[in-house]
Amino acid sequence: MSKKILIADDEPSIVAALEFLLQRNGYEVHIARDGEEALRLVESHNPDLVLLDVMMPIKSGYEVCMRMREREDWRHIKIIMLSAKGRDAEVAKGLSMGADIYVTKPFSTRELMAKIQALLSQGSEPESA
Repeated sequence: MSKKILIADDEPSIVAALEFLLQRNGYEVHIARDGEEALRLVESHNPDLVLLDVMMPIKSGYEVCMRMREREDWRHIKIIMLSAKGRDAEVAKGLSMGADIYVTKPFSTRELMAKIQALLSQGSEPESA
């Protein structure tokens, strides 16, 4: 069964590029255009990973991340925050709210795919001490 990834971003060109790339790599992709829709889709589709834009309408990526980490049944979901805001304070804020990785825009799609694959493989193999 393929892994499910939710793209939560309001920038159509980024969504289209990521959707194409992820589907080509065998992932099941769902798309949310604002933070509220992102939370609804997490509830209904239980994705394995969320690509979460920081600056979105209705609810910010920070709010979505915080809500996801408050729920015990969503804590296993990996979160990669995407943002044009790359200052150390922004990165620290995203990571402190529970993001697994913080990626600044523009980003290399090859590097992003490597990060996604690494995060998704973490839970599927037994960890060695």
